[in-house]
Amino acid sequence: MSYPEIDYDYDDEGGVIDPVKLLTICFALGIWLVWRRYHSILNRAIFFRLSPPPQIKDTWTAQKLPQPSIDAHLLFDGLLPNFPLPDRRYITAYDPATAYHLDTILADSPEEIKQKINDAHQAQKKWAETSFDDRRRVMRSLKKWLVDNQETCAKVACRDTGKTMLDAALGEIITTASKLDWLINHGERALSPEARSNNLIMFYKSSYVHYEPLGVVAAITSWNYPLHNAWSPIIAGLFAGNSVVLKCSEHVIWSTTWFVQAIKECLKACGHDEQLVQLVCCYPEEAEALTKHPLIRHITFIGSERVAQAATEYLTPVTLELGGKDPAIILPSTDLEKWISLLMRGVYQNAGQNCIGIERILVHESQYDDLYRMFTERADKLRPGHSLKSPGDGVAPVADVGAMISGERFPGLQHAIQEAVNEGAILSVGGEPWHHPYLEQGTYFKPTVLANVDPNSAVAQHELFAPIACIIKYETIDEAVEIANGTRYGLGASVFGPVKDDCIKIAKRLQCGMVAINDFGVFYLKCVSLDCYVTLTFAHMSRTAKICRSAAQSTAVTGGGPEGLRALTNTKAIVVDRWGWAIQTTIPAVLDYPVRSVTQSWDFVSGMVGFLYADAWRTRIDALMKMLRASGR
Repeated sequence: MSYPEIDYDYDDEGGVIDPVKLLTICFALGIWLVWRRYHSILNRAIFFRLSPPPQIKDTWTAQKLPQPSIDAHLLFDGLLPNFPLPDRRYITAYDPATAYHLDTILADSPEEIKQKINDAHQAQKKWAETSFDDRRRVMRSLKKWLVDNQETCAKVACRDTGKTMLDAALGEIITTASKLDWLINHGERALSPEARSNNLIMFYKSSYVHYEPLGVVAAITSWNYPLHNAWSPIIAGLFAGNSVVLKCSEHVIWSTTWFVQAIKECLKACGHDEQLVQLVCCYPEEAEALTKHPLIRHITFIGSERVAQAATEYLTPVTLELGGKDPAIILPSTDLEKWISLLMRGVYQNAGQNCIGIERILVHESQYDDLYRMFTERADKLRPGHSLKSPGDGVAPVADVGAMISGERFPGLQHAIQEAVNEGAILSVGGEPWHHPYLEQGTYFKPTVLANVDPNSAVAQHELFAPIACIIKYETIDEAVEIANGTRYGLGASVFGPVKDDCIKIAKRLQCGMVAINDFGVFYLKCVSLDCYVTLTFAHMSRTAKICRSAAQSTAVTGGGPEGLRALTNTKAIVVDRWGWAIQTTIPAVLDYPVRSVTQSWDFVSGMVGFLYADAWRTRIDALMKMLRASGR
């Protein structure tokens, strides 16, 4: 038997790893690991601590106010400090769900407001020079603290507004964490210099748009979400390189003070000046010390058009959230059982005190009776109440719908409801204040269902900001769109239907800033990637006010997304030579001063225009020859 010859003589050098290559790979890997470690440390969240306020503890109790209001210290003894300052105003903080007195807080004088603005101005100079890594670290530290202390934050918000813990989780914690997350992951890209394309005449130039800090920006916010409304403009302003002066609603100064202190503690822990963030505590009458201050470079305002008038003195840019009367259009053949839970939450979450809450439900006449029945059955089972336990309450906290911020609006709500009934609306549930069996001073309004509502009635035209469902029937899709667009303000909307493409067609016809398809309010969690305030635009838009005519212009209220961040910056275009070593702008002799010949200079310029922009190539060639002749070549 013969065997094939096998050549055992082989070069074994191929199996030996070149030590130079090995050292090079190890060296490169080491550099990469060090770089990764460095950036990990650079961006790591910094721990900081803030003691919870005693008012949220189960063992806490306090004086109950017979007539709770922010002026209660003027009516009842024992609410003011032992030695109140003369000629100064105070604000009484209280829990709307229980009427417990939380604190009596000294309001800022105009001089103190100006000093806070100056402090913010001085702190911003150094902050403007920080890197995005520095700012991202602050955001990451805040997000970690918020997640770690979410229950405490929710309780603080509940104590000052009367909302439920569930409403605080959905409207305060998740939304704020989402915006922080967007800033951390996408904020730098939104504010990095942006290259712009050039036309032919500028082919040798490079154009960039830079987004630079404005300086001191202000935010005047509402009371319905004290954590989110405070943090959202602050984190956006800080990430854009600004300092921020916040004037919160006087109704939530107690909780906002604690929430803002958390940001101050975070700034200190990260090695930055806590004066970057200032909280102004005052009544609306004193707010002009803020809105008319020359150092304020931008104002974010949740409220009405009046603040824009004050800002005109120094032409300060203003972004307004002017409210809305958000419709939900239910297309024919929609599965009502599938979406009734979303509709209920859209109406009754946070006791209806939502700028993007569903205030009008437009349903086809073929499904009107079914929807009316579902809402009536469910709304009648909702339990008003509060979420925090205190020794003197006499009841365990169980609640679906929390208190409203104040009972002062109750007579107006009742009048609007009665007026609607007189015009043919059907009141099946609620329509009046609800008296808690143990918390008699709590400001609760019974969840309400109004059906067969006239779309032109006051209750269907004006924002109620209350737990009231207005059900309106329609006959045709065109009629539904006309009703939806028939109010002064357009903020958000929802369209429910069995076919997505049909829903999108309707959404495009709605005059508002944002629309959810088969959902409610999700644009608020997605608006940071296009907006103001978390990947669609949160367009706080008025259909009548020129200042907020477009969705993109009105996004900075929430400060999320590219548009929201960029609204808090100075947009600057910088043009540089692309190949400066080879070609730069020069003035041809025929155009140089003093001009030698008007005719020649005109022929040169008109020939250049024809060569660059004429439609036909023959025309371009003729224009080029004209330009050359005029130049003397």
